[in-house]
Amino acid sequence: MKKVLILGAGNAQIDAIEYCKGQGYKVYGCSYTDTDKGIPYLDEFKQINIIDAEAVAEYVKDNGIDLVYSVGSDLAMPTVAKVSEKLGLPHFVSYDTALTCNLKHKMRVALGNDFKGNVPFKVIEKLEDAEDFECYPAMMKPVDSQGQRGVHKVESFEEIKENFEKSMLYSKSGKIILESYLEGQEISVNTYVKNGKVIFALVSDRVSFKEFPGGIIKKHLLPTQFSKNVVEKVKDLVQRVLQKLEIKDGPAYFQIKVVGDEPYLIEVTPRLDGCHMWRLINIYCGVNLLDMSFKQLIGESVSCEPKYKEGNYTLKFMCQPPYTEVISHAVEPGIYTRWYYDIGDKVKELNGYMEKCGYNIFKE
Repeated sequence: MKKVLILGAGNAQIDAIEYCKGQGYKVYGCSYTDTDKGIPYLDEFKQINIIDAEAVAEYVKDNGIDLVYSVGSDLAMPTVAKVSEKLGLPHFVSYDTALTCNLKHKMRVALGNDFKGNVPFKVIEKLEDAEDFECYPAMMKPVDSQGQRGVHKVESFEEIKENFEKSMLYSKSGKIILESYLEGQEISVNTYVKNGKVIFALVSDRVSFKEFPGGIIKKHLLPTQFSKNVVEKVKDLVQRVLQKLEIKDGPAYFQIKVVGDEPYLIEVTPRLDGCHMWRLINIYCGVNLLDMSFKQLIGESVSCEPKYKEGNYTLKFMCQPPYTEVISHAVEPGIYTRWYYDIGDKVKELNGYMEKCGYNIFKE
């Protein structure tokens, strides 16, 4: 029986935990907290901070674990790579690549100012560093946070000053990145790479809460409404980013903005997204990115032959502000619904604006 360690045991990781259990694996998990929703699904759990690679490596050795992986967590991926490299376990990307994608400023620097599709940016460690920044409006982000934590849209140096400490609270490294704000339509791209070749790339439309900063997601839509010409430009950007950052195997998830008909990279991460898009994609075209990821990691051959269905498919989140009691939401009679909370539970703060309480997949 294979032993798999999943880093994190939150709602995003439950998909991976359930998949591995379904394959007959013994599933271990660790998290900085012992209250994650996925813990009851695990065979074994130990409270370990997933950014502590040394502690995770010791846990892996002590239990004879065969594979370390995660989904939906930026914080997990550098640890996945570092531990796997150290112990000779299968993995998709190097520690350097995982760290570059995890740290927003490193990703921008690695691509370079002359990279078509990159965004003007500046990294600051103290307020005075921003005095000569001129690319307003801008998005102000901790370089190493996830889930829109500490993200603010700023129109001037005065607004940077107002939000500086609030952003810095979420930066473990004490660094903030300012990125020129792009007025355009958000899209996502889910890709799968095998031996350096993109074998799957699907563009989907994103609908976010306009009243909050940071692109907090409301729903994902398939198929995209963009033209074939724009989709080809997006796929070209995706291919160039994958090559530049040396993402040669496994899944990768992109957030991109299209301005006019030109795509610009917002973020990329060498993992499955945290929005359960693998499930929507599998319903829409029969490609199971979660299954492909684990199959390749255990050494099996992977391929895909998408067969796209007619009609429009939606993954919509049921959301509420943090610290409110979960109420019943009207959901579309559809294909799949899952709640993260029970009615009456208190919503936890993650991004601080509007939190996911569950999701609903349906055909329009």
